[in-house]
Amino acid sequence: MKQNATSLVVEVAAEAAEAGRRAAVHGAALVREALARRGRAGVIVATGASQFAMLAALVVTPGVAWEKVTFFHLDEYLGLPVTHPASFRRFLWERFHSRLPVPPRAFHYLDGEAADPVAEGARVGRLLAEEPIDVAFIGIGENAHLAFNDPPADFETEEPYLVVTLDDACRRQQLGEGWFPTLEAVPRRALSMSIRQILRSRHLVVTVPDARKAEAVRASLEGPLTPQVPACVLRRHPSCALFLDEASAALLSSPRS
Repeated sequence: MKQNATSLVVEVAAEAAEAGRRAAVHGAALVREALARRGRAGVIVATGASQFAMLAALVVTPGVAWEKVTFFHLDEYLGLPVTHPASFRRFLWERFHSRLPVPPRAFHYLDGEAADPVAEGARVGRLLAEEPIDVAFIGIGENAHLAFNDPPADFETEEPYLVVTLDDACRRQQLGEGWFPTLEAVPRRALSMSIRQILRSRHLVVTVPDARKAEAVRASLEGPLTPQVPACVLRRHPSCALFLDEASAALLSSPRS
């Protein structure tokens, strides 16, 4: 790994699968550290194509007492049934939760079909307040969003979850990844963990493969600190490790390990 001038640790693998594997190994070590330190751990898990390899590797990582881990859901579309292929609840269940070797201590999902999404965010936010987050596994969007905090992101709110409107770039990303048949079918609103809540995590493990993320990576690491580039805020975090592949790192001006 290499630590850049902003304290962010960046590692570049040859391919996306290797980047995901390294992120899983690093993150699992941090979870084990938390378990050794306080006997339990709080973990945030993200969704999307960028997390495929990381979650596949994480769920089979040996030596983690998953029965002592409480998981939290990062974001979810509003109004999308859990049966829809793009549902993040479905994604997490099928690709991670159901594959754990033992049931976790708890897994707190966001109900995107809740009649009152603000109240739903507050409900899960209260649970978050009771469980310090040791490791947040997250990604960066094509428009540099974190969770569904599209630009310009709110860097100041203390609310744990926000009801947000998805911008066109974000919705086109969801279409491009194959989750929806048309742009019109992509939901326009979501429930998202806020920037400040994400940054409260003790450690951040950020997995960002693919050439389509290269400009967002460059802007986040080398551009100005601005809400127009939400992921630039990662440079403010004291323990953040970013795992890239060669394609997503291609536009960086400085060499990376």
